[in-house]
Amino acid sequence: MDGPYCEPEVLCVAIRVVPTGAPGSTGASVRVRPNRGALSGCRMSPLELAATLFTVVSVVLCVQRNIWLYPTGVVGTALYLGVFLSAHLYFSTLLQVFFIVVQFYGWWYWLRGDHGHAPRITRLGVWRTVALTVAVVAVSLAIGWWAGRATAAASSLADASLTGASLLAQFLQDRKKLENWLVWAVVDVISTATYYGQGLQLTAALYAGLLAMTVWGAWEWWKELKATA
Repeated sequence: MDGPYCEPEVLCVAIRVVPTGAPGSTGASVRVRPNRGALSGCRMSPLELAATLFTVVSVVLCVQRNIWLYPTGVVGTALYLGVFLSAHLYFSTLLQVFFIVVQFYGWWYWLRGDHGHAPRITRLGVWRTVALTVAVVAVSLAIGWWAGRATAAASSLADASLTGASLLAQFLQDRKKLENWLVWAVVDVISTATYYGQGLQLTAALYAGLLAMTVWGAWEWWKELKATA
C-alpha cells in the first residue's frame, strides 16, 4: 500500500450546494466529494512503523549501554530518511544523513575511544550543556527562518531547531556524556509537536514516549557514573 493507513478508516466529505437552473431558479443539486486532505493526515505507512520500532529498540539499548544500539540505530535512521523526505521535512531528512555518519563514529568510540578501550560515562556539566543547547537552537532558528522564506520546506523553524539540537544530543551520546539525556528531552518536545503537525502521528507518539524514556536513561547512566567514579 502506498502511504499510511488508519483503522478504522473515516471518510470525510465536503457537501456543496450549487445552482442547476437558470438565473432566478430555485433548482439546486448537492455534490458530495471526499476530503482527501483529512484522509492524508490519518494514514500511517509501513515504513514509518518499521522506523519507529527500530528507533525504540535502539533507545532501549542505549539506556542499557549496549553497543548494539548503533546497528539498530543506523537502520532506524535510514528508514526515517524516507519518512521525512516524503513529508517534506527537509532539515530532518538531512539530519538522518548526518546521523548515519555520526552513529558510525559513536560505534567506534564506544568500542575503542579510550586509548583502544571502551570509555566510561563522564559529565559535561548542566550549565555548559544548557549554554550549548541555547546557542545551537538559536543558530538553527536563524537558518530555519531563512529556509522558510527561500524554500518550500515544511515547518522550517521547528525542523531546523530540531536538527541542531539533535546533532548536539547525538554528539554527547556518542561521547558518553550524561547530559545527552537532557538535550534529547528538548529534542523530544520539539519533535512531538513538529511531527504531529505534519501528520506523522506514530512518529509524534514515539517521541512523546522517548521523552519519558530520557528520565529512565538519565537515571541508569547516573547510577553507572556513580559506580565507576
